[in-house]
Amino acid sequence: MTHIWSMEWNGNHSSVTIFVLLGLSDEKELQLILFPIFLGIYLVTLIWNLGLILLIKMDSQLHTPMYFFLSFLSFVDICCSSSVSPRMLSDFLKNEKTIPFIACVTQYFVVAWMSLTECCLLAGMAYDRYVAIGSPLQYSAIMTLGLCGKMVTGAYVSGLLSSLSQLFSCFYLYFCGPNIIQHFFCDFPQIISLSCSNSFISQMTLLVAIFVGFGSLLIILLSYGFIAASILKISSGKGSAKAFNTCASHLTAVTLYYGTAFSVYLHPKSGHSMKQDKVLSLFYVIIIPMLNPLIYSLRNKEIKAALKRLIKRATGLPHLE
Repeated sequence: MTHIWSMEWNGNHSSVTIFVLLGLSDEKELQLILFPIFLGIYLVTLIWNLGLILLIKMDSQLHTPMYFFLSFLSFVDICCSSSVSPRMLSDFLKNEKTIPFIACVTQYFVVAWMSLTECCLLAGMAYDRYVAIGSPLQYSAIMTLGLCGKMVTGAYVSGLLSSLSQLFSCFYLYFCGPNIIQHFFCDFPQIISLSCSNSFISQMTLLVAIFVGFGSLLIILLSYGFIAASILKISSGKGSAKAFNTCASHLTAVTLYYGTAFSVYLHPKSGHSMKQDKVLSLFYVIIIPMLNPLIYSLRNKEIKAALKRLIKRATGLPHLE
């Protein structure tokens, strides 16, 4: 591979303005095989998440707090996948996988914003499940539309402020040496590692992201602790099973999301190879946004019933089993 270098001269020093993304593989034959696979994954992600958003919006029986949060979670998944997939797909067909510095940090900004927002939304959904199981009689009074709107707004604002702090810190970094990013997208650790300047401030901004991520996880763990205590108080086995089933999809999504995120960002540097990091990041950024709508829909009777009602209205059929 021929590496492209683009520099701006400042006195006796030069600043790198173009980076090269190595991508998933440098083998041309493998890239041509991967292109239709990831194109299919991206299209499925768009169709499933957009379909879920429209279904929730069109069916009045899904106008509840849980599905309100779920529709915004689907929107976040669309944005996260769309910030990476189109460029990754185009890079499969290119010999030179170059990306300007501005585009690189902007891509990371969107990924970080959506990822941290998803953490907060998952925390909000956990609290919603706790109220539904722990205080079912007061559920409607507690989980009002106003409160849900404030929680969603808080999720987006928290993710935005954290990712903005990282974005601005990148503009204080100086790049004068290697411009090769050994990844398929611009991730913060790879950007920092290429800097010739002191990256202390940039690394400190990661503490804000860590605070948001772990703060959300703490809310989730506390919510499920109270949920477990509430389920244990339910005398009938059938009631306990029903209560647990209302949390199963969310618990699966949380486990997948935080499990892969921790594997990517919290492992020892010597513990993983770059190939392992790429695979884990691929799952975290590309695969999970495709899986989330499936996780929440596969065993969800309300969504299946809403889909049947939509088909019934669209086709004019009198009855659908």
